[in-house]
Amino acid sequence: MLRQIVSAALLSFFMLGCSAQEAEIQKAVESRLGIKVDSVTKAGYFGLYEVYADGNIFYTDEKVTAMLIGGDMIRAPQALNLIDLKTNRNITDERMRKLNAIKFSDLPLEQAIKQVRGNGKRVIATFEDPNCGYCKRLAKDLQKLENVTIYTFLYPILSEDSLKKSRQIWCAADRNRAWLDWIIDGKQPGGRDNCDTTAVSKNQEFGRRLNITGTPTIIFADGERIPGAVPLATLEQKLNQQK
Repeated sequence: MLRQIVSAALLSFFMLGCSAQEAEIQKAVESRLGIKVDSVTKAGYFGLYEVYADGNIFYTDEKVTAMLIGGDMIRAPQALNLIDLKTNRNITDERMRKLNAIKFSDLPLEQAIKQVRGNGKRVIATFEDPNCGYCKRLAKDLQKLENVTIYTFLYPILSEDSLKKSRQIWCAADRNRAWLDWIIDGKQPGGRDNCDTTAVSKNQEFGRRLNITGTPTIIFADGERIPGAVPLATLEQKLNQQK
């Protein structure tokens, strides 16, 4: 249905005569697509304007006569990328990292499981589902890091069993041990799941507000977030950039 709406909207843009002002562009896009636009800014390329809405970027010209969306806006929002051919920089990727950045100080760290290795000066946060295979791979690499503090937010999004395991881990006398026993060694958390597990539900709400749709999601001290289990070398490189 959305694809039909977008297709119809694209056709109508050719007949639309709007001014170049960003406010007019925002109004036109919101009216035609029925979505809330968060920002409209000059892209700096080909006279296009960047439109940021629903966590996605797409582009339009100053008259809003056409839009560059790329693929299905719901299932493949990153199919379109704007590349600076002089530098081979992926402008869309850079902008998405900036727009999706999270202030580390805004993270509710009291809702996370805390691990301190060595002096703990370097910091990293992860959102993880206990039944996520990539989370298990990441956990093994995280144990190889030195002088780091790891904040793990239990973020059950895969199944009801994920929620049960998350609650059991949070209710454990030693949450850190219970998490590592399960995510690395596959030892069932067991125990009760009826303690105060408000932290788990708050993590779910917080993650939804941040549009975290997959696990693991890694957040570094500079606010950059990376989805997926990245290689150990990449983790070390990012952590070493921390001041």
